[in-house]
Amino acid sequence: MQAQLELISHALCPYVQRAAIALAEKQLPYTRRDIDLAAKPAWFLALSPLGKVPLLRSPEGVLFESAAILEYLEDTQSPPLHPTAPYRRAQHRGWIEFGSHVLADIARYYQAPDAAALAAAEDTLRQRFETLEAVLHQGPWFDGPHFSLVDAVFGPVFRYWQAFERAGVCAVFTGLPKVQAWRSTLAARPSIAQAVGPDYTERLWHFLASRPSALGRHIAAHEHTAPV
Repeated sequence: MQAQLELISHALCPYVQRAAIALAEKQLPYTRRDIDLAAKPAWFLALSPLGKVPLLRSPEGVLFESAAILEYLEDTQSPPLHPTAPYRRAQHRGWIEFGSHVLADIARYYQAPDAAALAAAEDTLRQRFETLEAVLHQGPWFDGPHFSLVDAVFGPVFRYWQAFERAGVCAVFTGLPKVQAWRSTLAARPSIAQAVGPDYTERLWHFLASRPSALGRHIAAHEHTAPV
């Protein structure tokens, strides 16, 4: 089938990854077009009201914002990745928003200007994952046996720890066995593993190292000793 969908993206954006995972889970052919967010092309700005990725271009038009894209795919394409029961579906939407807050906390972590702010941001992340530990049950997925959009949201969240653990920082999963098991299961899911390019790990590493932040300085000081 010829691709009728185009995902306009950035190589490191976790919100783009959500859309890519949902497209893969629904086995929808699509093309992907990366842009440089530091030099946004005029055609992109004309399509994106907020100047952000992802955008999904379809025969019906262009959608912006990952949450809207996920809901459009859910409304129009099978298999469903939301629960069918209205209350449970609403709960999942809440946890998707929780995942967005975790991504904002991660950004505060890698942008923290000094050691005190870095430690505070790490404490916040630990609290977030303690909250998740309390709601995860039998696994292997957030909703038990069924892969859902909540899983699609948290696959990109956990991916940051590829770099954090390489740098020897942000060890927030100790004593959280359900979170650790969920993280490992998500990493092995093909749709999640393939939601980024083969150079993602190094791109993320260099992005973090270039930050004028406590983490960036730590990576720069220890890069020659960090395992690859």
